[in-house]
Amino acid sequence: MWSLEMLEVSLGMSFHSTSNWPIRTENLNKLGTRCRTRREQSEGQLSLSVLAPTDAGGNPSEARNTSGSNSPPQRHTIPKSLLGHGNTVGIIGGPSVHSTLVFLEKLVLWSSKGGEEGVPFVVCSDPALKKDLFLSSPFHLLRGRDVCPELNKDAVVEHLRRKRAILEDAGAGCVVMPCHLCHVWHKKVSEGCAVPFLHVGECVARELKRAKLKPLEAGSDVRIGLLATEAVLMSGFYQEQLQRQGFEVVLPDKPTMDHIYNPAVEALHRKDFKGARNLLRIAIQVLLVRAANTVVLASGEMQGLLPCDDPLLKKSIDPMDALARSAVEWAKSKWKKPT
Repeated sequence: MWSLEMLEVSLGMSFHSTSNWPIRTENLNKLGTRCRTRREQSEGQLSLSVLAPTDAGGNPSEARNTSGSNSPPQRHTIPKSLLGHGNTVGIIGGPSVHSTLVFLEKLVLWSSKGGEEGVPFVVCSDPALKKDLFLSSPFHLLRGRDVCPELNKDAVVEHLRRKRAILEDAGAGCVVMPCHLCHVWHKKVSEGCAVPFLHVGECVARELKRAKLKPLEAGSDVRIGLLATEAVLMSGFYQEQLQRQGFEVVLPDKPTMDHIYNPAVEALHRKDFKGARNLLRIAIQVLLVRAANTVVLASGEMQGLLPCDDPLLKKSIDPMDALARSAVEWAKSKWKKPT
């Protein structure tokens, strides 16, 4: 059964310059810590009002099973109360409640000042995505080249396309997908989408371009470090978007992944937060030593691990902040004051 969670909150509409990020990181760190320590309890227990899609007679409808990702997504009849907001942001929830909640917190934080008209948003969250991604074991993301071939790609794409269709039917004017791994299939999922479908890599690259960073070494391009799971690194979508904006991308080498980053993820899942934190610091520093201006930390699990006063936070960015800011910017551009 597909579930649709509708949230409409009063959000400020002022858009902040990238030179000020990260904003209120202590709040995000606290949220990440709370969600991480309560993840087992919170999965599948999001305490929000749930509105299921209905058929013409008002009866709950189920998403139709189709044979492949090329099939058009099933359309649903959505109650009229969800329609009519031209600046509604549609959010495809990630494979965990934790990642979805953190993104919603970011959307609120990046929109909460200014006292202007609030931004409506719709969240479509289905824990079945986790099963499609074979994420019942967190260590599937640590196996590099063996990860993506094991995934049922058609099932993942079809799942995400259905969620996208539900959001479009609910009146979303743009769609975002706050999950790094799901962006591996962004192109296929966004095919045929009638509204803007923001890409996290493009949002990051565009913000960094606006920041007008200067090379740390004479005669070289601006270097941007990238830390992520091997599956995300192998997909190359962050590298492609950054290089398109003229940046040189600095990736962790194999020893760094094998002996620092992957052990940090493993320590995190053992709840050895101190060990994970120390290893994350080393991984970031390895990239900074190679003259990277900043490090894109494309890992939801690692966000909130460093304390808010850690100097390395000023040298790393969370791509989901850029995605949230871009969604706010889009909503602000579409909002019209009543006449």
